[in-house]
Amino acid sequence: ATLTPEREKEFRAKLEEAVTAGYKVLQSGKSSLDAIEAAIRIMEDSPLFNAGKGAVFTNDGKNELDASIMDGKTLGAGAVAGLQRVKNPITLARAVMEKSEHVMMV
Repeated sequence: ATLTPEREKEFRAKLEEAVTAGYKVLQSGKSSLDAIEAAIRIMEDSPLFNAGKGAVFTNDGKNELDASIMDGKTLGAGAVAGLQRVKNPITLARAVMEKSEHVMMV
């Protein structure tokens, strides 16, 4: 399908909102991980993106969400997959990285 100018404007506006959210987090002195989590949460909360609220359905008609995050400073990583009842998978992926001994949870 072709992206109409109106639809492109919607995508650009939401992406700008996500980038701005991340930038504001950085300006407040928080970490790059805080910034990227904030930006991704904006996209997960939007039906425009194939993430969170806008995720594609499985053959069974369900949304299964995945997310991963990595800290380049510590080389820590966290990931989640196959989630059906979590609004913001990026936040859970970060919790896996920071609060568990695992790298990925399904």
